[in-house]
Amino acid sequence: MLIDVHGHMGRVTPDRREFIDFANIIAKMDAWGVDKTCVLSLSEHPEGGYLESDTEDVITLCSRRPDRLIPFCLIDPRCGNRPDMDFGYLLEEYRARGCKGIGEFLPKMDTDNPLALNLYRQAGKFELPVLFDMNDSTWSYGLRDDYGLPKLEHALRSCPETVFIGHGPTFWAEISAEVPAAKRSSYPPGPIAPGGAVPRLMRQYPNLWADTSAGSGYNALTRDPAFGLEFLDEFQDKMLFGVDSCLRNDVNRVAPIVAFLRQLREERKLSADALDKIAWRNAVRLLRIST
Repeated sequence: MLIDVHGHMGRVTPDRREFIDFANIIAKMDAWGVDKTCVLSLSEHPEGGYLESDTEDVITLCSRRPDRLIPFCLIDPRCGNRPDMDFGYLLEEYRARGCKGIGEFLPKMDTDNPLALNLYRQAGKFELPVLFDMNDSTWSYGLRDDYGLPKLEHALRSCPETVFIGHGPTFWAEISAEVPAAKRSSYPPGPIAPGGAVPRLMRQYPNLWADTSAGSGYNALTRDPAFGLEFLDEFQDKMLFGVDSCLRNDVNRVAPIVAFLRQLREERKLSADALDKIAWRNAVRLLRIST
């Protein structure tokens, strides 16, 4: 079984010709052997204003195949522009309508901005994990943090009841203790230096999880094969399979992370139990979904 915790629908790239519809997302799942996909919203944030994928769209899409599609909701923490804004009415409604998490959370703001901390805390009360994108570039979208991820650590410490699911170039670049400035918002190559912020925080904070999705996750897990295997083995209870497919024609290829997991299983580089946790069991446990 495979449960993809990071899927998208609608127009989710600047290319206006690209539109992931219901048939396309199901076709990709069938082609890759994915049993269930969590569909993440994007356009509630002003940074994603050109995108066409909001919570209402996601809930409507997922209602067509509730056996295979799982909705996530999204709220912009800047709504009301105060750190005591009550989002309970929205969180309660979205959870009642089947949403299993918040994401993709990607406002261009500091990870521990008081407005964001306020939303994180409330998400924890409703048992909704927050799947965030961290991208420290000056353009586009994504949370910001300093070297060593002190702002993420502040959020983890301040919101112990909230599970955070790490994703994005800057997050995964910090798997290594050595992060070239020019590559902190992309895909650093080569060997990983021990002592990176991501392994340290995942060891120290039970509420930090991570997903394997996109080029950033795949790169982090494969750029140094021995380290990647050790990382997956050590954090097998907090890793979630994800793809982050944003293009229609992805259906014509095998997603790299899908091929990677298949290879690990075929070559027995990780135990079957560890691979099952990463592939689907952890998602079932965290999101409280049926198989």
